[in-house]
Amino acid sequence: MNEVVETLTKIHQKYRLFQQQQFSFIRALERTREEAHDMMRPVSSIVQVQCYRDHHAYNATDRRILNMFISICNELRSLCHRMETVHPGDSVTNGLLEKCKVLLNDSNDFTAIRATYPHAVVNYLSLEEAKHRYGGVVSLLPIVIDNMWEWVTYSKRHTLYVVSRGHDTSKKEASTSQTPPAGHVAGQPCMCNKENVQLQEKDFQKFLAANQCPKKKAPWKPPGKH
Repeated sequence: MNEVVETLTKIHQKYRLFQQQQFSFIRALERTREEAHDMMRPVSSIVQVQCYRDHHAYNATDRRILNMFISICNELRSLCHRMETVHPGDSVTNGLLEKCKVLLNDSNDFTAIRATYPHAVVNYLSLEEAKHRYGGVVSLLPIVIDNMWEWVTYSKRHTLYVVSRGHDTSKKEASTSQTPPAGHVAGQPCMCNKENVQLQEKDFQKFLAANQCPKKKAPWKPPGKH
């Protein structure tokens, strides 16, 4: 789990750096879409961005920022598979990971997704850009990262709860096995001790009877002065 948190933290830091360059990312998409004569449809998938980078990005700045986006997507996809091996999973964690895997699929259409508060990535776009071109592509990374942090938070809480429950149960079992029932101690005194005391008293009386010396009678003396 610590390794997952550390990796996700590094990816999140990389995303923040990418977010600061959102204007460069949008301009790179604008130029590559124009080169591809693909100005009508919105940017709707990761593979579409890969196509722009590989075939229509003719300057180093555009290739760098498009590659940064694709690299973060690949790192998140790899981490998503890693998360499946770390936690056994339940309906909540499995649902979060499944959502992340769908969003990160190369050909998944993310046109309709929108990152909401506290994210302001969509607000940096014009109305036309947000609605018809780039609202989905700028929302992809923050939504996926949010879901992964939610997975981490839930998994940690669930793991601590299970460990705590198991520890309490062990303590109760140990206490039950070592401590006799209260009713036996307070309400049912041990009869063997009472019988032993009675036997000891009888033996003592017999001992006294058998070993007590008879009192010696004083020798008879005739009356008178002695």
